[in-house]
Amino acid sequence: MKTNGFHLPKKVGIIYSEVKRKYFPTEAQYLTEKDAYHDARVVAKYLRRMKIRVHLYPGDATLPGRLRHDRPSVVLNLVGSVKGNEYLASSIPGILELLDLPYTGAGILGEALCYNKFLVKKLLEQNGIPVPRYQLFNTALDQLDPTLRFPLISKLNEIHGAVEITKNAVSETEKHLRERVKFLIETYNQPVLVEEFIVGRELTAMLLEGLNKKVYVGEKVFPKKRQKDKYLFAAFEDQWEKDTFHYQKYHDPLLRDYVKKAFEITDMADYAKFDIRLDSSGRYYFIDSNSNPAFGPKELDCALANILDLYDINFTEILKRLLLNTIRDSQGKERLPLVKSKHSAA
Repeated sequence: MKTNGFHLPKKVGIIYSEVKRKYFPTEAQYLTEKDAYHDARVVAKYLRRMKIRVHLYPGDATLPGRLRHDRPSVVLNLVGSVKGNEYLASSIPGILELLDLPYTGAGILGEALCYNKFLVKKLLEQNGIPVPRYQLFNTALDQLDPTLRFPLISKLNEIHGAVEITKNAVSETEKHLRERVKFLIETYNQPVLVEEFIVGRELTAMLLEGLNKKVYVGEKVFPKKRQKDKYLFAAFEDQWEKDTFHYQKYHDPLLRDYVKKAFEITDMADYAKFDIRLDSSGRYYFIDSNSNPAFGPKELDCALANILDLYDINFTEILKRLLLNTIRDSQGKERLPLVKSKHSAA
């Protein structure tokens, strides 16, 4: 099939997370991955409408053999975890590199960095991108950095999906903070990133990479009943339940420049998601990044689709451009520009 004079691939593979409840220490983390196969099937439906043959692969030990056998022209990497470990998702680009198969998304380095929030914070900070003051706790007994100011919020260093980002994640005292850090380390067996909680508004930026990089930003708008919350932010239940907040368009050239720089520094590719807090003085703070966020159309209710919909960006066209540019990258050709939106983005 041709699109604007360019040939789409005839055969595409989609790799998704192999999900079993026993892989995850808590129901909350399992919830973030349990629909991986369903979501992959939804994306496959859009590809089949383009007359593309689709192969679905779980990200498990059978993957290398199945890829060798089928040899898809392009692979969509939608893997968020391997055996329940998010940091192992960086092994998927490694397999694809060894098999010399073109694939979407970040490579090994970009994926590995994504699952170490502390390292990402360091990289952003060293390159002039604003982040809250932070500290990595390897044990609950680590000395607290005296420069940190309460309230502080505790986050799992290697897990995304807002897991354990609840109202109890914000600490106003050192006693509460240490109890929280102790619980997280014992439950998830990983370090905990503690950072200053930034009171203010919450933004999500999606970057799409074609010939140029385009940034689309949405501000989270919460219901009126939430406006009186002492600490207003998108908690775990907000992310995984329906109608807890919606997005509205947000424009600022400075923020767009920050997002583009962050994308390059962390070695991302094709698309990415950044979460940002905006304080009452108009200062930005990057609080999270994801090189492989949930990818799909609006029916999947993911941030990428909901924000792009604000700008009248059609998922089918984005999918076509993603496939074409992945092939052109593998051939050493210049990328194609992204589809034009009715609303400006830069």
